[in-house]
Amino acid sequence: MAKSKATPKAPRAAKTHYSAPALEKGFDIIELLALAPDGLTSSEIALRLGRSLSEIFRILVVMERRHWLHKSSETDRYNVSYHVLEYALRASPVQALGAIAAPIMYELAGATVQSCHMAVVSETTILIVLQQESPAHSGFSVRLGTRCDVYSSCSGHVLMAFSDRLTADKIMSVAKLSSTPQLEAFKSRLAFIRERGYEIKASSRSMGVTDISYPIFGFDGRIRAALTLPFLTVIDGSQTVDIENARQHLAKAARKISNGLGWFGSEA
Repeated sequence: MAKSKATPKAPRAAKTHYSAPALEKGFDIIELLALAPDGLTSSEIALRLGRSLSEIFRILVVMERRHWLHKSSETDRYNVSYHVLEYALRASPVQALGAIAAPIMYELAGATVQSCHMAVVSETTILIVLQQESPAHSGFSVRLGTRCDVYSSCSGHVLMAFSDRLTADKIMSVAKLSSTPQLEAFKSRLAFIRERGYEIKASSRSMGVTDISYPIFGFDGRIRAALTLPFLTVIDGSQTVDIENARQHLAKAARKISNGLGWFGSEA
């Protein structure tokens, strides 16, 4: 008697979507609170997320217990805690960058009596990940976590100028300019920055501030960040470091950080 052939099993459909409702609610809460600097009560969070209070109550309690959220004892409002930032930095390449850059940025701020900050490409935007205040009694600084405009910011110019073509095109396709002539002018500016090795321009937002930015390279010669010094001009005669000396200090600091990351390329 002939054996019957086994019917081949149909291939299993690949799963393309997984659901983790509690985890997604936690992410929704963090993203919502990130846009609410004054914090929100549990009722306000539920209302804005379009969920019932019972759906999110236990999640809020757990997130507070694990220190991802902070609840004010006076207002009962929740805020995202610094715990989030701490672990985000530990889990990202910024950790190694910060360990090398932080003391150098501190020295730079002291030598120039100006603040400085460091920006990186984060997906399709420019993000401030490190910041050092000026030691002067007053100064100009950019807040940690700020997202910068690609086309108007000094950091954005440097990061675009030295990024690979794929990265630059991806970012510019999202942050579109209004016309082709503007785009061509921007590309020409990037070519000029690559040739000169740095960017210097009047601040696009503040009077009396001139932004200077240098690239930070990794061991493989690829840009890792932009180190920027917003030079604030004062009129009381107390300024002892002029803008050219500040630029030279910035160039040395950027190269020192790059060296710390393993890059020993030619001088800009």
